[in-house]
Amino acid sequence: MGVLYVFVSAAGFGVMSIFAVYAYAAGVSVSTLLFLRFLFASVLFFGLLVWRKEPLRIAKRQLLSLFVLGGILYALQSLSFFSAVRYIPTSMAALLLYTFPVFVAILSYFVDREALHAKTIVAMLLSLAGLGMVLGTSFGDIQPLGVVLALAAALFYSVYIITGNRVVKGLSPYVTSAYISLFASLSTFLLAQSNGGLDLTFAPSGWWALGGIVVFSTVVAISAFFRGLQLIGSTKASVLSTLEPVVTFAFSALLLDESFHWLQLAGGAAVLSGAVLIVAGKEEAAGQAAEGEQQASAPFA
Repeated sequence: MGVLYVFVSAAGFGVMSIFAVYAYAAGVSVSTLLFLRFLFASVLFFGLLVWRKEPLRIAKRQLLSLFVLGGILYALQSLSFFSAVRYIPTSMAALLLYTFPVFVAILSYFVDREALHAKTIVAMLLSLAGLGMVLGTSFGDIQPLGVVLALAAALFYSVYIITGNRVVKGLSPYVTSAYISLFASLSTFLLAQSNGGLDLTFAPSGWWALGGIVVFSTVVAISAFFRGLQLIGSTKASVLSTLEPVVTFAFSALLLDESFHWLQLAGGAAVLSGAVLIVAGKEEAAGQAAEGEQQASAPFA
């Protein structure tokens, strides 16, 4: 069941950019899409908290931390990713986003002083080589701005992860998701106002695409991942989540007629393999550190 929950989550996140393409075709702007996504998601998450009878009150310091996570970092990550989809194929945007484990490993080295083991370095080189294969075979057919935006999304997401690991300990994942969505909606509302205001004059089909993003690619995807995390642990859940860009590849080929060169597919496999190895390596190192602390404290127990 844990594996199934994570697969459902990966599928939800994987089709998010597909929904975005349909929303753009219906005339939805990026800022309007982001605001409506986070607004409706926050309503559903807070409703879920009421249904689960979880407390909504949190400390002021936690509230400020969640504002930074949602109102700044996650809003920037989403803005970069959804903007990238307007310039490059959805499959490429999803793959570039999955370079975030490389950024996480580098930031962890400088911020948390985590050692870069040989396995991690090899995994990073594998991901970067795969990225070069993907871009090298298609760079003449894509807009560089889209590549920059997708890589910026990966960078913002890695900062979001590093920061989140420090500030949300002890909070329910549903409480975290609710407040992050709320603060992200406030930021994207201001963004929409700076771009001429919200535009709700798009075609009715845009509401279906937005509904898919809100319900399936946000609330269901996040909730399913947290449930899978509880059942199978973070390492397996993170590794299985690499199904996400595979889902994007499949649906972009099926629904958007995107085609891929064999070298692009090989490069994509290298990027994902590197991501899996980095995640597994970080979890293994964390487990060894925890075991060492337990052994050191055992005589005093």
